[in-house]
Formats: sequence, C-alpha cells, structure tokens
Amino acid sequence: MIVNMSDKATEQEIAHIIDRIREAGYQPHVTRGTERTIVAAVGSGRRHEIEALQVAPGVDNVVAIAQPFKLVSRQVRPERTVVRVNGVAIGADEIVVIAGPCSVESREQLLDTAHAVKRAGATMLRGGAYKPRTSPYDFQGLGLEALKILRDAREETGLPVVTEVMSTEDVDVICEYVDMLQVGARNMQNFALLRRLAKANKPILLKRGPSATVKEWLLAAEYLLAGGNREVVLCERGIKTFETEMRNTMDLAAIALARDLSHLPVIADPSHGTGKQSLIAAVSRAAVAVGADGLIIEVHPCPERALSDGPQSLDFTGFEKVMQALTEPLRRALTPPRPIPVAAQSCS
Repeated sequence: MIVNMSDKATEQEIAHIIDRIREAGYQPHVTRGTERTIVAAVGSGRRHEIEALQVAPGVDNVVAIAQPFKLVSRQVRPERTVVRVNGVAIGADEIVVIAGPCSVESREQLLDTAHAVKRAGATMLRGGAYKPRTSPYDFQGLGLEALKILRDAREETGLPVVTEVMSTEDVDVICEYVDMLQVGARNMQNFALLRRLAKANKPILLKRGPSATVKEWLLAAEYLLAGGNREVVLCERGIKTFETEMRNTMDLAAIALARDLSHLPVIADPSHGTGKQSLIAAVSRAAVAVGADGLIIEVHPCPERALSDGPQSLDFTGFEKVMQALTEPLRRALTPPRPIPVAAQSCS
C-alpha cells in the first residue's frame, strides 16, 4: 500500500503515518519528492489498518501497489533514481559507458585497456576477478591479484571500477578494492547473495538472468532495496531464445519496459547480448535510443588472445569507433539543419 501525503502535510503528520504503518505490521519506506512525500507500507500486516489511514490528518489518499515489486516500482518513487559510483552518475543526463576486459589477465593487459578506454571516452572500468565459467577447466580469474590490479588501474586513470561477485564469502574483500559490485546473470536469483549485498555499502549492478522475465528481474532488485541497499542499477544482457546465430537475443523492449515500471537506472550489455563484435555498435545505438542510461562493453588489447569472451570483445580501435558512432547522432541532433535552397518559380 502507498500513503500519498498532502503537499501541505507537516513533519508531525508524516511521522504519525510512519508510526501507524509500523503498528499495522508493515515496514515504512519514505520517499520525499519535490512536491510531496510518499510513504510505502511494505511487507505483510493488517491491510485494513493501512486503508483506514485515508482519513488521517495530512493524507491525500491511500492506494494499492499494483506490482509485486514494491520499492522498485515507480508508484513508490515517481522520480528516477540516480546511482552515484565514485563521482559517476548513472541515470542522470549523460550516457555512462563502462568498458574493459571480461577477465583481468595481467597487470599490463588491464592498465593498457584502462588507459585506452578512458581516451576513447569511457567513464568506468570493468574487469572480472572471479569468473563463472560453464566448464570447470576454463580460466576462472586471478582472484585477489586481479582486485589489486583493478585498484591500481583506478588510481592511475581515475575510472571507477566494477567487478563481479559470485559468493557471499567474497563480498567483504571485493568491497575493499572496487567501487561497484556486479551480480552476474547466473546469480540473479541467488537470494543468499542478494541478501548479503543488500547490506553492503556499495552500489550494485544487477544483470538479468538469461531465462528471467522482466518481473523476476525486478523482484531480484527488490531483494536489494528491501534489505537496505537502494544504489541499484539494472543491466539487460540478452536472453535465451531459439536464435542460434547470436550468443543471446538482446531484448531492447525490456530496457524500455524496465524504465517504465521502475525508477532504477537501466544499462545495456551489447557484448553478451549479441556475442558478435560486428553487432555491438548498432545494438549500442539502439539501446540508447530506447532509453538505456548506459552501456557495458567488453574491450581487450588483442581479442584473439583473450582467455574469455574473445569473439565478443572489441579491440581499442573497435571501441573508439563504437564511441564515435554513439556521439555522431547526438552531434547531428544538436546541429541546426542547413537551409534547403528553393529554386525560383516563374509565374505561368
């Protein structure tokens, strides 16, 4: 249930509603907008007591939350959330581009990549320290050594760093080295991990599972917000369909839908979404066109030698071209059109 306070409600009246929601067995979550305050009653309790708050002083109306995800819903927070990652604002006016290798393979590899993507215009650096791989014989990441390299790359370039967390046991040590923690597609419904990350004092990048619906994706985000972490960014990375020519099928409509249903920022991963270097530029532009707040793109100094995800990784030149392709339409949109000359017509 949502209690919409009047624009003239006093702090005392708001505090009274918060107390009454707790007495009814719910957890109150307060959102203060520019014009009015909204108090959401989340959980299970005595619904009739919340409905009766309609007549309480300072209350405009009481409405039901239409979706099972309460705190993620735009009903609770009509204004869009901006997640700040060490100075970078995701969900604001600027498109955020996160770039870097799938896996941190060496100090030289990561630092070269970090400097290259920054020169091209990236605003954050990605790199895997712990890698979930389908085969137990594939490269699993450098672990702690990779985290130290990521920290050094941030100090050299100033780019905030994001890396994937796979286990509750690794949360504390990863938090010491990076600025944002990524929940990979395979762990989207790892509820023990989500509950642990809800208590972490770091922003979370939550990828959509390969077979997850948009509702399941947003409910996974609900675990994080309900546990106390409101710094959450959603990431669409493609889903499994019957298509075989691409690694996944990039669900562009899901980006628009997630933004319609939720106040959380949404970014797109065209690297995993297609699995093909040749498609990344076009899909990146399409994702931004449907409303994505940013992109996360895999970049490697030499993709053919990459220890993971080489076929979908861009080299430095390829990444520069993607960045140029993203900015060119914007420049055209901001440039006044040239007047079209009109030929003189004679009277007949």
